[in-house]
Amino acid sequence: MEMSLMIHTIANELQIKQGQVEQTIGLLDEGNTVPFIARYRKEMTGQLDETQIRDIEERLRYLRNLSVRKEEVLRLIEEQGKLTDELRAAITQSAKLQEVEDLYRPYRQKRRTRATVAKEKGLEPLANYLMSLPRDGDLLTEAARYINPEKEVETAEQAINGACDIIAEQISDDADIRKWIRETTYQKGVLTTEQKEAEEDGKNVYQMYYAYTEPVKKVVPHRVLAINRGENEGILKVTIDAPVEEIRSFIQRRLIKKPTVAKELLESTIDDAYKRLIAPSIEREVRAQLSEAGEERAIHIFAENLRNLLLQPPVKGKVVLGVDPAYRTGCKLAVVDDTGKLLEVAVVYPTPPMNKVEEARKKVKALIDKYSVELVTVGNGTASRETEQFIADTLKEIDRKIFYIIVNEAGASVYSASPLAKEEFPELDVAERSAVSIARRIQDPLAELVKIDPKSVGVGQYQHDVSQSRLAESLQFVVESAVNHVGVDVNTASPSLLQYVSGVSKQVASNIVKFREENGRINQRAQLKKVPRLGAKTFEQCIGFLRVMDGANPLDKTPIHPESYDATYQLLKALGIEPEQLGSDECRERLLGVDLKRMAEQLAIGEPTLKDIVDSLLRPGRDPRDELPKPLLHQDVLKLTDLVKGMKLQGTVRNVVDFGAFIDIGLKNDGLAHISQLKKGFVKHPLDVVAVGDIVDVWVLDIDEKRQRVGLTLIGPA
Repeated sequence: MEMSLMIHTIANELQIKQGQVEQTIGLLDEGNTVPFIARYRKEMTGQLDETQIRDIEERLRYLRNLSVRKEEVLRLIEEQGKLTDELRAAITQSAKLQEVEDLYRPYRQKRRTRATVAKEKGLEPLANYLMSLPRDGDLLTEAARYINPEKEVETAEQAINGACDIIAEQISDDADIRKWIRETTYQKGVLTTEQKEAEEDGKNVYQMYYAYTEPVKKVVPHRVLAINRGENEGILKVTIDAPVEEIRSFIQRRLIKKPTVAKELLESTIDDAYKRLIAPSIEREVRAQLSEAGEERAIHIFAENLRNLLLQPPVKGKVVLGVDPAYRTGCKLAVVDDTGKLLEVAVVYPTPPMNKVEEARKKVKALIDKYSVELVTVGNGTASRETEQFIADTLKEIDRKIFYIIVNEAGASVYSASPLAKEEFPELDVAERSAVSIARRIQDPLAELVKIDPKSVGVGQYQHDVSQSRLAESLQFVVESAVNHVGVDVNTASPSLLQYVSGVSKQVASNIVKFREENGRINQRAQLKKVPRLGAKTFEQCIGFLRVMDGANPLDKTPIHPESYDATYQLLKALGIEPEQLGSDECRERLLGVDLKRMAEQLAIGEPTLKDIVDSLLRPGRDPRDELPKPLLHQDVLKLTDLVKGMKLQGTVRNVVDFGAFIDIGLKNDGLAHISQLKKGFVKHPLDVVAVGDIVDVWVLDIDEKRQRVGLTLIGPA
C-alpha cells in the first residue's frame, strides 16, 4: 500500500486532517516519541494529543503489516501460476487482513483433505461438469466415465461423492461467501451457553450462564470474557446458532443460477460444505471477533483506571508509618521520612493467634513519638480489618491529631519479592519491604507504583484473560504518559521512574543515577549531555520532562524545552521580568496580560508553544497532581453494623468496571455502585461518570451482612 493511501485511510478512520497525519508519521519515523511529539511539536501536528498520535502509530503499524502480507500473498499465488489481474486487484484493494486471508485461502497449502484426495483420483473435471449446471443428461452415466479401480474409484456413486467433496471445498474457500456468512452470523446469530460440568463450579460463579442466550451483536465485552473464562475452565459449553436456512438459501442463489439436473446433488453439497467446513471456522472467527472486542474494552478500562491511579495526588511533607497487616507472622512496620527515606522497621503481633495488643500498642506509640509520625498507612490485605481497628484505637491514645488511611496494597508483594526491591533494601525481608512500599504509596503514588508490573496494581477487569502482549503495550504507554505528564526530578528519581521518561532506556536511566552518585547533585539540564549513552537524540526527547529543582537556571524546573529557552528569554525581556522573579505576583500579573497572538508573531514561534511557555512560567516547578482532591483520611473504623440504608458517606473510587464502580467507604470490602446508580438517566459506561481516585458522596442502598457486601448509590435522595 502506498504511503499516500495509508495517510488517506488513517485520516478518514480517525477523522483527522491528512496533513496532520502526514506530519505525525514523519515525526514518528524520525524516531520521536509520542509524549515528545504531543508536547513539543504541536505546530507540526496541529495540536494532536497523545491518544490521537498513538492511534496514528497503531494504525500505521497495522497498515504496514497489511501491505507486507499482501506482497507475500501475491508472491505465493504468482509462484503457483494462478495470479490473475482480477485476483491481484482484489488483494491489493483489501482493507483488512481477514479479507486478504479469505482471498488467499483457496491457494494456501493444505493438509490432505477429502477434496485433495478426490483431485488425486482425477475427479476435478467431474466437479467442473456439475458446477456448469447441465440442463439435462444422466449424472450417473457421466460419473461412470471416471471409474478407475487403480485410483480406488470403484463406482459412479464414489466418483460423484468425490466430485462433491471438491465442490464443497470450493464453496468453503470462496472469499465473498465467507465474508457474507461471517457478517450474517454476527448480525443475526445467537450466542448460547449451558452448564457443562456441575461439580466444577462449586461456588456458582457462572450461574447466570448455565442456560443463557443472547444475540451475538448485543453481547457486551465483559460478558464475552466471563463466558470465555467459564469455557476455558471446563464449566460452560458455548455455541453460536447462525441463521442456517438464510445462509443455505444465499449459497444456493449464488451457485445454482439456472435449472439443472444436478440441483438436488448441489443442494446437499452446499449443506455439507456449510456444516462440515464453513460453520465451524466461521464460529471460531466470530468468537475471535467478540473476544478481540472484549479484550480491547478490558485493556481500555484497565488503562484508564491505571492512569487515574498513577496520577493520584501525593501527600507531601509527612513522616509516614506503613503497616503491612498479617496474622501469624505479625504486622510489619516501616517508618519513612518526608522524602521516602527508610528510618526504621519493626514487627508487632496485635492480631490472632498472638494477640499481643498492649505490647504492639506500646511499640507503635513509641515509633510515632520518636519520629513525629503524622500519618499511618495500613495495607488492605489479609488481617487489615483487625489491624485497622488496632491502629484506630491506638491513635485515640495520642494527644495530637494523627490520621490513618487504608492503602490498596495490590502489587506490594510482587514488588517486595522483585530483584529491584532486593537491590533497594537487601537487609530487609519481603514483608518489611512491603511495609515500606505501603508507606511510600501515599507520599508519591506514581514514583512507587512504577516499580510494579502494571498488571499487578489491582485496577483491572479480566486482565489475565486478555492478550498479555497487547495489555503490556497499552499499560506501558499509560505509565509513560503519566510520568511525562507529571515530569521527573532528575536528582531524586529512581531508575524505575527515569526509564519511563520519553526516550530514556533502562540502561540510560541507570547511567543517570550512576552519574548522579559519582558527580553529586545535577545543577542544570545541560550536564545530562555527559551521561554515557545519552546522545543528542535522547537528550532532545527526554530533557523537557526532566526537572532540575533549585538549579542554576530557573527554567530547568519547568516543562519548557531548552530549544525554546531563547524565545523564553526574549519573552521575559519584553515583559521586563528577570528569570529569578519567576513565581512572584508581579511576574504572574505580567504573564497573564500577554497577547499570545501578537507576542508569537514578535518572537517568531508558534502560538501553541508560546501558550505552553506562559503556562509553565506562571507555575514554575508545579506538580499537576497538586490540583486534585487529596485522599480521605480516617480517625475511626467504620463497621458494617454501623450502616443503615440511606446513610450518606464519603468514599474513594478504587476500581471502575463495565458494570459499575467499587468504592472504599472505610469498610474491609469496597461497596459497589452499579452503573444504574451512578447518576440519573442513561449512563453509557461508568468511566463517563467516575474515575479511580475520585472522592464521591454516596448513600447506602442495601446491606448484605451474610456476604459482607454493601450496595451504594451516587444518586442522592430527592
